[in-house]
Amino acid sequence: MRSMQSKKMFKCKKCGACCSNVGTSELYADLDRGDGKCIYFDDKTNLCTIYEDRPIKCNVDKIYEAYFKNTMRLEEYYKLNYKACEKLRNK
Repeated sequence: MRSMQSKKMFKCKKCGACCSNVGTSELYADLDRGDGKCIYFDDKTNLCTIYEDRPIKCNVDKIYEAYFKNTMRLEEYYKLNYKACEKLRNK
């Protein structure tokens, strides 16, 4: 099996859409700062203030390896995540 390093990595546009909508998901409710945005989201830069140390549930590649690699192909998982990103950006 190939390592994570040799795999294609999820390409985040760093638009902040997912971090601005954590209040819409039970999974991310613990990260909601009260206005639907993540407690680690920087409104000025639209970036995560703890990006390198963010929770596994905020890292598409790591959560795939930990929970989804045995249930779907990586390409399918990426496709679902890109679709969710697009939906949030167009919200």
